[in-house]
Amino acid sequence: MNVIRTAIPDVLILEPRVFGDARGFFMESYNQKVFNEVVGYEVNFVQDNHSRSAKGVLRGLHYQLPPHAQGKLVRVTAGSVFDVAVDLRSSGPTFGQWVGVELTGENHRQFWIPPGFAHGFVVTSDSADFLYKTTDLYAPDCEGAVRWDDPAIGITWPDLGMAPLLSGKDVAAPVLAHARRFD
Repeated sequence: MNVIRTAIPDVLILEPRVFGDARGFFMESYNQKVFNEVVGYEVNFVQDNHSRSAKGVLRGLHYQLPPHAQGKLVRVTAGSVFDVAVDLRSSGPTFGQWVGVELTGENHRQFWIPPGFAHGFVVTSDSADFLYKTTDLYAPDCEGAVRWDDPAIGITWPDLGMAPLLSGKDVAAPVLAHARRFD
């Protein structure tokens, strides 16, 4: 597995080894021993989620606070997205900074977003199937969101030639200055 370090040291891009020929391909999408070695500590995933979204759908920026903070290992199995992690750890040196990566069914990349980060993505293909593992179960009372276009964060989303399609929750999300935070 190739590990790509991002500008925020705890957020990683993972490229699994893919073996392909005229018949198709094979890859090991997850191996707990290898993953724990890559991140440097033991991670236990407790839930897998799968979403399908149309072009222009933007989901996020979402997170969960302690005691149910979630780490996420995300990937796309069909289509393409631009995926983003925003550091919400207010006591850290990279608070409010973001990193992004293109995830596609063809590049097989995975994105590790540890607890303490908001996460979001926009679909850049006609549709995309998005899979992710989480380190804690969904807990509505710990849920938080930050506006996808908060100028204080300054995410450079790809220009799709259309306004993003947002949920009501994402339209109403506060800017970072007024969001629930990790301390």
